[in-house]
Amino acid sequence: MYHPKNDIIKSIKLSPSIFIKKKIFSMANTPSKKRRWNLISYSLLAFLAVFLLWPIFLIVKGGFVTEEGSFTLQYLLSIFDDPLKVQGLINSLKIALATTAISLAIALPLAIIFARLKFPFQNFLGSLLLMPMILPPFVGAIGVDALFGRYGSINMFLGHLGLIDISQGGFDFLGGQLGGRFLCIVVVEALHLYPMLYLSILAALANIDPALEDAAASLGASKIKRLFKITLPLIIPGIFSGSILVLIWSFTELGTPLVFDYNTVTPVQIFWGVQEIAPSPQVYALVVVMLIVATTLYAIGKFILGKKSYAMTSKASVAAQTTTLTKKSQALVVASVCTFIFIATLPHLGVIIASFCQSGHWYQSLLPQEWTLDHYESALKHPLAVSSIENSLFFAFTATSICMVLGLLISYITVRVKPKFNWLIDALAMLPLAVPGLVMAFGYVAMSITYPFGKGNPLGEYFSVVGQNPSPAFFLITAYMIRRLPYVVRSVSAGLEQTHISLEEAAQNLGAPPLKSVLRIVVPLIMANIIAGGILAFSFSMLEVSDSLILAQKESDYPVTKAIYDFYQRLGDGPYVASAMGVWAMALLATTLIAANIFMGKKLGAMFRV
Repeated sequence: MYHPKNDIIKSIKLSPSIFIKKKIFSMANTPSKKRRWNLISYSLLAFLAVFLLWPIFLIVKGGFVTEEGSFTLQYLLSIFDDPLKVQGLINSLKIALATTAISLAIALPLAIIFARLKFPFQNFLGSLLLMPMILPPFVGAIGVDALFGRYGSINMFLGHLGLIDISQGGFDFLGGQLGGRFLCIVVVEALHLYPMLYLSILAALANIDPALEDAAASLGASKIKRLFKITLPLIIPGIFSGSILVLIWSFTELGTPLVFDYNTVTPVQIFWGVQEIAPSPQVYALVVVMLIVATTLYAIGKFILGKKSYAMTSKASVAAQTTTLTKKSQALVVASVCTFIFIATLPHLGVIIASFCQSGHWYQSLLPQEWTLDHYESALKHPLAVSSIENSLFFAFTATSICMVLGLLISYITVRVKPKFNWLIDALAMLPLAVPGLVMAFGYVAMSITYPFGKGNPLGEYFSVVGQNPSPAFFLITAYMIRRLPYVVRSVSAGLEQTHISLEEAAQNLGAPPLKSVLRIVVPLIMANIIAGGILAFSFSMLEVSDSLILAQKESDYPVTKAIYDFYQRLGDGPYVASAMGVWAMALLATTLIAANIFMGKKLGAMFRV
């Protein structure tokens, strides 16, 4: 019912908003405020230059500069004169390409099924699809070794079926330097990494305006034609983002080849090279070659997938329509997804079974002959296990705390303030996703032996990685923080872009200082995004492999992943205790991923964008 009071209220609501916008706009452009934000922006650039660009520069410098300070190509050329180094690069490239291809073959149909179809238990099964992410691939390799070894469960099962003769030994799934081990490495890494590609594609599908597909359907285009002419071209950015991340990650993956004893790959060759007290220049050159190859792979992928990219005039304002299947089709889809989830979690199953197995009692049998909880007790009481958990908690918590503060500041500047160097800050914040983790880890090794760090320098006693008495805590925390900063930045930026600036302007118009308006208005509104980014940064820091294996050289400094690898190398109950610690790691990351998925939903995929 019309009432004059409504017009009065409407005018009161509208006029202040106009006043607020004009007033705050003028306040935001005052010289003093500009200087303040510029100072903060320059400080962030300086911070990223020191802890991101400097380590990369030191790697490049170490590969081209002699001890006397002169430029040389000798170290770089020596890599290509060494047949083992060349074969290592070829094998690493093969692993990366095969892993990416398998991951894409898995992720693309799964993303389309879960985005376009409607069937029972869809949300629950979608969460289970992320479970392979909860286990670092090198820990999963322990489970694969127990299941697919010559006398593992798979061979025993085939023997019970009468398909092979157990007395002659089963199939050598893991044998051969270029045979079974290569295939196992590729499969284990693909099963670990496909969820990142799946999330990225799922997020891209969610952003497609359904009106485009509806228009194509109204013109008579079939579902297959709409898929190839409309859907796939529009999700190319999502495919590229996920694929390049999987490609670079698998190209530089260190732990999985180590566990499978597959040494002729570049990451393992670098790992053994850094174990020397003074790494040779050839190791620096090998890291430079890895960085060049990774950059080239990114450029090629950008060219191939980016030369035919399509953009929409607007993102989806309504959710796309899903197809409700018949009961028979629903049963088929659910059965197929469940079968795949079972196959994808076989490495996890192997780790869980091994963690309960009595030492030496899982041999030539389908399942362990004796079970025990002793390995979990050892994982809680063993000095190395306890200290590694404490170290990881400290390193990851400290790194995540810094990461959340920096991520909020960077996101606010790039989304709200937009200073002169806005694009550069955003690009540097996302750069760690495109730089191999092994390169960054070795960059911090180089950083630790240069001024002001290193032996004989002012900070050498407290900040060192190599030598007889290393102190790597600073570099481990810095490496964890820099490597996971993109997740927090992307998550917080997504929240800020969805939070209208008028709420913040209203608070400032009522007299609240800018900092108070951010803390009291903005932060509570985007808290879910901050938490989602923070828990992912924490969980992946807890289970970081490359930085942990390279930067921690002394047992007292070992994080969890280095302790798991060390246990696996020991005779006796070592692999079983490593499995028990792996189960603990799975439980931790599963909890954090489920929480992140609840907070972010389909937007979780945007956090893995390069």
